[in-house]
Amino acid sequence: MKIFFFILLLAIPAASFAQSADMFTISGRLKNVRAEWIYIIYASGGAQVIDSAKVSNGTYVFRGHAGEGQPVSLLDTRPSEVVPPARDVTFIYLAPDSISIGHVDSFSNTVIAGSVANTDYKQLLDSLQPYNSREIGLSSRYGTAQAAGDSAAMRSITQQYLDMEAEKKALLGVFAKEHPHSPIALYALSLYAGEMIDPEKVQPLFDGLSVAARYSASGKAFQDRLTIAENTEVGKDAMDFTQNDTLGHPVSLSSFRGKYVLLDFWASWCGPCRAENPNVVKAYEKFHTKGFDILSVSLDRSVDKEKWLKAIHDDRLSWTQVSDLGFWNNAVAREYGITSIPQNFLIDPQGKIIGKNLKGEELEKKLDEIFSH
Repeated sequence: MKIFFFILLLAIPAASFAQSADMFTISGRLKNVRAEWIYIIYASGGAQVIDSAKVSNGTYVFRGHAGEGQPVSLLDTRPSEVVPPARDVTFIYLAPDSISIGHVDSFSNTVIAGSVANTDYKQLLDSLQPYNSREIGLSSRYGTAQAAGDSAAMRSITQQYLDMEAEKKALLGVFAKEHPHSPIALYALSLYAGEMIDPEKVQPLFDGLSVAARYSASGKAFQDRLTIAENTEVGKDAMDFTQNDTLGHPVSLSSFRGKYVLLDFWASWCGPCRAENPNVVKAYEKFHTKGFDILSVSLDRSVDKEKWLKAIHDDRLSWTQVSDLGFWNNAVAREYGITSIPQNFLIDPQGKIIGKNLKGEELEKKLDEIFSH
């Protein structure tokens, strides 16, 4: 579970935080720590960067583009898919500045000099640590229950995990509210907001941040996400669009007026999407004759068109499929603020959004409510 937390801290800034030309310098000194190379993992220009520095006389130096600030991972072991020992990893907040780090006895035991961002970042990580420990325990218990086929225990553990995540999210929101001028306030708020932004809760917190944070490139990008989230809330008119179907014919969302339609975002390469497809097929077969339809938007790549078509056939997706094959740059996905899939919007015959991210039994239950009247 450590590696999940490690990836989480890197993934959000890569997607949400704009980059600038500001440079950083990290000067590290090792005491009673043996290492030949030190590695750093961070985001630059929307991509993950892995760099290395040679240790010389117990010291190392990194230089690069920090952007407007982001969390990074430092390791004294080569990065791999294997979870690194905790003693071999340290997390810091990379700012466009010069940062001095001392490592004593183990690489993770660090002292960082002269960095307000890292003082606040350590406070935030320390507050999140108990949740990370609980997550490890819940994961172990879930594996045991799964191996025993104990579905009741699995449901209970899943609910405990969701409750814990809600507590953790609330803590992030409190941090952003109580530290509006912190260099990491916008970062904490981005974690609080997550991928499914609730603008009613997030917008006031964003408005409370410093002027510098709100009008930075990252702040403006975050406000754009908030605006999209507000425009796609339940009760709003679904934004119309036109994309080509599998035969190259243009299809518009407005052509489905008069029906209940599920606007479904997926891709052939998306495992969770393919796992969800049987539920969508079941709902379609049960309610299609009653006035329910589906319009699926694929985030496949142009080079993978055949894989997209094969997945449609293999998963028996007999409704309308469209895509510009632009991957995450799909124009409709960007308009609807899609940063993870599967996602969907249920739209009524008048074109209003009446449901979001209805998955599994939730979709069938909602449609039962609609068509039982």
